[in-house]
Amino acid sequence: MRAGQIQSLFAGNIRKLLEECVIDYEKLYEIRLRTGRPVFLCYGDGEKFLRTGNGMPYRVTRQDLKETLEYISGYSLYAYEDEICQGYLSVQGGHRVGITGKVILDGEHIRGMKYISCINVRLAHQVQGCADEVLPYIRNGEQVYHTLIIAPPRCGKTTLLRDMIRQISNGTDRIQGKTVGVVDERSELAGCYQGIPQNDLGMRTDVLDACPKAKGMQMLLRSMSPDVVAVDELGKKEDFKAVESVVHCGCKLFATAHGNSLEDILRQPFFQKLRELEVFERYIVLGKKGHAGSIEAIYDGKGKPC
Repeated sequence: MRAGQIQSLFAGNIRKLLEECVIDYEKLYEIRLRTGRPVFLCYGDGEKFLRTGNGMPYRVTRQDLKETLEYISGYSLYAYEDEICQGYLSVQGGHRVGITGKVILDGEHIRGMKYISCINVRLAHQVQGCADEVLPYIRNGEQVYHTLIIAPPRCGKTTLLRDMIRQISNGTDRIQGKTVGVVDERSELAGCYQGIPQNDLGMRTDVLDACPKAKGMQMLLRSMSPDVVAVDELGKKEDFKAVESVVHCGCKLFATAHGNSLEDILRQPFFQKLRELEVFERYIVLGKKGHAGSIEAIYDGKGKPC
């Protein structure tokens, strides 16, 4: 079912090759199409070309890209104008389609994109249970700690955060389920399609999809009474006041950030300020030792190993 759903996004020529090729879709992270270049199948440990029957890499044509965009958008690309201005489209199944091409500007604002030259289909992966290892460290009696997940790109921080949200929302044998408010600015955590989460974030979770983090956090506090607020990729200047509001109103915060280590993160002025205010009580560092998403370290709020 997953294979058929993914294959149906692509132009006929590429779809046929995907159907004929032996692919482990559970381990496949991205399928990249670039005009005039091979189709790349990207896995956690490397990449492969999509090949024709004679073993040659299949090269993407402009017609392939046009056809693929038509399938992805249901022949209504205009309906995705707002998302296109952000450089991506969200599709059923929680998958996200990144696009590049000629950007159309209106002053300083992006009005759209034309001459699409690259499509990157990022496949949604929900690994239920991947947060089992960290739950004892982020649990504080019947409450949870303010927690920041740190990792380089493609090391599983969003996947881990997603499962933390799910388990805290549903509750476990050690902790009662909590109301979780998610601000999903890039539509990656919930993978919403027409407002409905495609990923399981738990029974007590409310999602603001495609909403700027700073505004979304304030909106959730005013209207949804969350016990926990969760966001992906903190770091913008405007996020700071919203984080302060979350912490001062008694909510707990789960967040992620790009970085290779705790030291790396704390070189950034944004996180230096949060450290001075002792906002985060747990830091979880992920890496690629052994496999992508492996837990390299867990620190308390003072930076001491747990």
